[in-house]
Amino acid sequence: MRAQTRQGLRSSTRQQGGRRRRAVSAAAAVAIGVMTLGALAPPAASASDSAASAAAAARPDAVQQALNTLVRDDGMPAALASVQDRNGRIRSYTAGVGDLTTGSKVPRDGQVRIGSNTKAFTAVVVLQLVGEGKIGLDATVDTYLPGLVRGKGIDGRRITVRQLLQHTSGLPEYGIHVDDDEIRNRYFEPRELLDIALRYKADAAPGTTWGYSNTNYVLAGLIVQKVTGRPLAEEMDRRIIKRIGLRHTYFPAPGEMTIREPHPHGYHRKPANTPLRDFTEMDPSAGWAAGQLISTNSDLNRFFTALLAGRLLPAAQLAEMRTTVPAGTSGLRYGLGLTSRPLPCGGLSWGHGGSFPGYETRGGATDDGRAANVAVTMQLTDEAGRRNLERAMDTALCR
Repeated sequence: MRAQTRQGLRSSTRQQGGRRRRAVSAAAAVAIGVMTLGALAPPAASASDSAASAAAAARPDAVQQALNTLVRDDGMPAALASVQDRNGRIRSYTAGVGDLTTGSKVPRDGQVRIGSNTKAFTAVVVLQLVGEGKIGLDATVDTYLPGLVRGKGIDGRRITVRQLLQHTSGLPEYGIHVDDDEIRNRYFEPRELLDIALRYKADAAPGTTWGYSNTNYVLAGLIVQKVTGRPLAEEMDRRIIKRIGLRHTYFPAPGEMTIREPHPHGYHRKPANTPLRDFTEMDPSAGWAAGQLISTNSDLNRFFTALLAGRLLPAAQLAEMRTTVPAGTSGLRYGLGLTSRPLPCGGLSWGHGGSFPGYETRGGATDDGRAANVAVTMQLTDEAGRRNLERAMDTALCR
């Protein structure tokens, strides 16, 4: 996995604030397909409300326009969004086509590979175990995985659980050392991913700097399994997915390469001047605790809203999760599996973001109950595309 696959596993945090070893050029545009907008039925309205609604309906919807731009100008085969206002009302949007071969419509609120949004789920499980007294945030990795983490400038006796979740451990990234086509059909055990990383020297001494590395979350997942004696997927399902009713979110089973429910196809281009390839079906095990989950925009909104509302963590652990360090120069900050970024309309958006070969997602929630998530069906490889995706998210949260 070289530079592009590292982008496939990393979140928006690395793309905005982390070090980039290489980038590939922008994707060429593809044909624009049918663009659709769907909304849940609103509450009964008064005459004045109806008049206001009619006037609003006559104006182009800003979120729809943002998705149309992603398809038209940035070459995304499809774009999807789910937007929840502070009253809990939900609107779903689509643009483009769900399958470039057949020209089929984009399934509204379809499932996608959510990449590094998985890290927020993993962090919640770890912090729940912290609240139960089973894991210590400032305990070392060796407390739970004795002797496992050793390498050039790497010592698990000096790295804490907090540093794993915060990306301040200095551990090297495994993702840049395996190729996208290699991971597509290969199953990786979590220990294999760790072993790849440990062949290389530390990026920094623990606690000295922020540096995004998927290796941190592989170790966090291994700690969860050691402490609970259960697979990470089962703990995530029991503690989060079933608990708050995420009906379209799941951790793919070993060898499961398909996406279970209606979904747009995901596409991949490597190198930059080659045709798009359908990457919908692939083995996601190279992401594991750092990036394996499949979900929908609306489920991600439900997850981040529930998290901020205190439905998943005790107050003390939620406060730890929201304690952030700078992650780049754009105002982005990273907590424990949770990012904050300033909104153009004021306040902060709390979320994560994710990227995986075939899909890219951005989203977040605010403390007053707003939430939005936007997904596109091609991994972004240029700054302009990333900015437009983030602009679409900002538009949705500030509408």
